[in-house]
Amino acid sequence: MSPSPPAVAPDRTLGAALGFELLEVGPERATGRFAADDRVKQPLGLVHGGAFAAFAESLASVATYEAVASDGLIAVGLSNHTSFLRPIFAGIVRADGRRRHRGRTTWLWEIDFSDDEGNLCAVSRVTLAVRPAPGG
Repeated sequence: MSPSPPAVAPDRTLGAALGFELLEVGPERATGRFAADDRVKQPLGLVHGGAFAAFAESLASVATYEAVASDGLIAVGLSNHTSFLRPIFAGIVRADGRRRHRGRTTWLWEIDFSDDEGNLCAVSRVTLAVRPAPGG
């Protein structure tokens, strides 16, 4: 069964607006990055926590979806907890995600965010619900 076309064109999503870039997407690991430019910053000039949380969920969702879509399933966010350890003011925000649990109806991912120097800056734990695709 092939997945249905997206309801929103990829270039019109939140991820596109914020410049999210997926580098590696697989059932065990997913990586990506985004620029720490003004569109992802809060008024004090550091990357907004919402950008970290949104990218964590996007990365985990795409990786899970690609692993389950051939079975007529989708992946949607169920829980997203992000802890902030160190601010990022400039450069590139890097994300390295690892799947920690692959269940029949839920998947759990942990995503580490680092700055240009490799410092750990934020950690996200994202739980995804795996459900039958609509109309499937």
